[in-house]
Amino acid sequence: MSKFPKVLFVLTATVLGSAAAADTLGLGREATPDEVAAWDIDIRPDGAGLPVGSGSVLDGEEVFAEQCAACHGDFGEGVDRWPVLAGGQGTLESEDPVKTIGSYWPYLSTAWDYIHRAMPFGEAQSLSPDEVYAITAYLLYMNDVVDDDEFVLSNENFADTRLPNEDGFFMDDRDASPIMASADACMTDCKDSVEITMRARVLDVTPDQDGAEEMTEAAVTEESAEPVVDPALIAAGEQVFKQCKACHQVGEGAKNRVGPILNGIVGGAAGAVEGFRYSKAMAEAGEGGLVWDHEALAGYLADPRGYLPKNKMTFRGLKKAEDIDAVIAYLASFE
Repeated sequence: MSKFPKVLFVLTATVLGSAAAADTLGLGREATPDEVAAWDIDIRPDGAGLPVGSGSVLDGEEVFAEQCAACHGDFGEGVDRWPVLAGGQGTLESEDPVKTIGSYWPYLSTAWDYIHRAMPFGEAQSLSPDEVYAITAYLLYMNDVVDDDEFVLSNENFADTRLPNEDGFFMDDRDASPIMASADACMTDCKDSVEITMRARVLDVTPDQDGAEEMTEAAVTEESAEPVVDPALIAAGEQVFKQCKACHQVGEGAKNRVGPILNGIVGGAAGAVEGFRYSKAMAEAGEGGLVWDHEALAGYLADPRGYLPKNKMTFRGLKKAEDIDAVIAYLASFE
């Protein structure tokens, strides 16, 4: 007999009532304590079940880049159809809500448990507890739940960390609800026919190519059709900006995402986009008079962390001066 049926019998007996099921059905045997313990890895909202361990934001960034970024992007922006892990604040009432631990999830234990139980994809449960703590700490930082890149998450302070939407959830009380408890369904005054008045629609399909070309043309010309700057430089900047699009938007209808919108950033004050929650470092730089002229932007884009320590932007920077000049020219086309 192969090994598979033996394993199946053990699990079947366990699920259906352990030894009692084995006696009744004549299948398998009672699961041993070690077998039960191997499945008993859930983490509760109060931290019960957490293993001893710890991990910092900075350590988490390294682990995330190695283990998670291929699917979820360097900044949690999501790649292709893989889930977005950062941002989404204020989107739950929109037509296209972004559900992350910063916008939707109620308990940090859900994130820790899922990462520990199922990630990385294809190599589930290969991460050590310290690595899971580190990744979770990095996600907290990327979602503005913590604002210190030296923050360390551990089993000792885990229950002290609360997610923004915890109060948005409540216990299911349908058993006690007068509507759900009613045994008699209303069968009077029914409509003669049913009319479909609304249909679901997909909001994140591949952009229309013609529309993309029109937006590019609008970005490089004014109403007079005179070029703002060298169109070729702006076009090159648009290509470079693809490295930024996961976090930042520009143009008409742009919205704050993981990072703020960048319309009007060239020549504008730092930390000035309304409605965006900046890091303490960026807010203080803006209050101190930092203006994003070409020189300041060039320095920041070359080395974001070196130029403004403790800011939350984790992008490592553009290495080529021509790429920096191009993307600044592209951004300058959006007032």
